[in-house]
Formats: sequence, C-alpha cells, structure tokens
Amino acid sequence: MESHRVLKESQIMKIHYITGIAAIFVVAIHILMRLIVPFELSLEYDYIIANYKNIIYVLILESILVLISLHGFNGMRIILLELRQTKRWENMVTVVTISAMIALIAFGTRTIILANGL
Repeated sequence: MESHRVLKESQIMKIHYITGIAAIFVVAIHILMRLIVPFELSLEYDYIIANYKNIIYVLILESILVLISLHGFNGMRIILLELRQTKRWENMVTVVTISAMIALIAFGTRTIILANGL
C-alpha cells in the first residue's frame, strides 16, 4: 500500500505552472521599473540602496526571489525524478530540493534585509 502524500503530483504541477506565470508577470513589472530609470543611474550605489528602502520594490524583489526559487527548484525536482523511479530517490530528491530552495530564499531575504539597513 502506498504511503499518504501531502501533495499529489498534479497539485505540484499546478503550483509549478502558477509560479511560472506569476514569475513572468512580476519580472515584467521589475523590468518596466528598470526601464524608466537611465541605465547609468540604475548602477549607482546610492540609487540601488534607495531602491531597497522602497517597500513596493522590496516586495517585488522578494516575490521574484520566492517565485523563481519555487518554480526553478520544482522544475529541477521534476527532471531529477525522471532519472530514476524509486521511492527512496523521490524522497531524497524532494528533501534536497526543498532544503536548497529554503536556503536560497533565506539567503536572498537576508540580503534584502541587510541592504535595507534593518
């Protein structure tokens, strides 16, 4: 008898599709925000730090970080599960990808917080 899973693969794929679409939307907003500023100005240290003090920009950056991490690591998980079809492999790949995703999001969030001066 198969053990009970928290999420079915179909639900995981829905999350994968939703995060992909949401990431495209948020990255488009980010690119539009960058296009309204002259390129040379956008590279200046003071301007970059000022961006981190703008709550809307911080929320967009955090959204990009979370959405791309979720979508990317889930995609990597799906690819790795195609290599081998055992339960032990599936569990190991799932644990490793979730752990790496959490570590990346934590490090990125830490960077955003430190750049904001908190």
